[in-house]
Amino acid sequence: MAQNRSEADKLPVNPPFFYGWIIVAVAALTVFFSGPGQTYSISVFIDAYVDDLGWSRTTISSLYSVATLGAGFTLFLIGRLVDKKGQRMMTAVIGTLLALACFWNAILIGPVMMFIGFFMLRLFGQGSMTLIPNTLIPQWFDQLRGRAISFMTLGGLVSAAALPPMNLFLINSFGWRSAWMFWGIMLLLLFVPAAWFFIRNRPQNVGLLPDDAGAGKEGKELADAENHAQAQFDASFTLQDALHTKAFWFILFCAAVPSLVNTGITFHLFSIMAEREIPRTATAFLLSLMPIAAFTFTLVSGFIVERVAPRKLFAAAFLLKSLLLVWLVFADALWAVGLYVILWGVFEGTTKICNNIIWPNYFGLAHLGRLRSLATTAIVIGSALGPLPFGYAFDVFNSYNEILLLMILLTATAMILAYAAKPPLKQEQ
Repeated sequence: MAQNRSEADKLPVNPPFFYGWIIVAVAALTVFFSGPGQTYSISVFIDAYVDDLGWSRTTISSLYSVATLGAGFTLFLIGRLVDKKGQRMMTAVIGTLLALACFWNAILIGPVMMFIGFFMLRLFGQGSMTLIPNTLIPQWFDQLRGRAISFMTLGGLVSAAALPPMNLFLINSFGWRSAWMFWGIMLLLLFVPAAWFFIRNRPQNVGLLPDDAGAGKEGKELADAENHAQAQFDASFTLQDALHTKAFWFILFCAAVPSLVNTGITFHLFSIMAEREIPRTATAFLLSLMPIAAFTFTLVSGFIVERVAPRKLFAAAFLLKSLLLVWLVFADALWAVGLYVILWGVFEGTTKICNNIIWPNYFGLAHLGRLRSLATTAIVIGSALGPLPFGYAFDVFNSYNEILLLMILLTATAMILAYAAKPPLKQEQ
């Protein structure tokens, strides 16, 4: 049962608006600071590793891939702890551990240390620092959940745009070891204190309700709002409940497919474009358009998904991707490839929002950490495996068209399963 609004003095600040929007800002900051563990950030260090340590790119890439897979399979432990200890405690702990991972990477001297460093960066950064805010926002928002998640996601887009040039500047100016030290210090001095100070696990803990549903209400009207919020929380699926529903497996498949397909295409994009005689400089420019489209449509999708069933928007996105793959097979002009890249961004933004919102909408809030950790593991595995079939297909057929057409089977299947993934009922157990 939600507590009385007079207990709002437990909040660190009392803004003139719903405190949930401060939670959104801190969640966006959390996603931003996942950056040191993301590929777009780590990739900037690779040349420095090769030059300074004398290791081959194959060695470094192999260590990175294995560490990423290991982190993905370990993430379910973080999900369990999030459900048990709460987002406030876990954000502070994970932020501290990610800072220690940065310090570790600043002093690495051998392949074993590099593997451990990559593992910690991927587990605490790429995995945990995106998992936790995606379990926090749904606690504070219900009807406005779509737009809240879309605003949170902007933190990741800003991070992807800002960290690569920042890392390049730090490495060129002070060296790669100092660059890692910088991010460790920023996490400890800026992020961890802010997270601990501002985050509260649930609005009910501070006398509020999701969406500020209790504002201006008294008596029976307030009691009804409180009972509704508590009933939603109590109706949550356990992990065991969810595993016995078709919707869980359908959505899990839909979570993995974009990661596998998009990572495979991205990894081999310059080679795919070379087949079409698109210059590398043009490919690099076109690739920069994708985040812009994703940024825009992430915001748009957050509002759409509040009015359209997530499964229908998810299915529409996979239909778009299926058509885009056919388009890419036949695209041989710069404008055609440019259109593909822009619409690819639309697909990215839409599927990101759908995947983030459908888990709490379908399975509730009480065990969201465990459920989302499995979804994130599927995404990590998809990204780790994505480049392999594209490389194999090119070696066999000397072309990417065959594997692009084969990927349509995955996206078309995901489209069907997404549409079929109706909200589960507890009696499906």
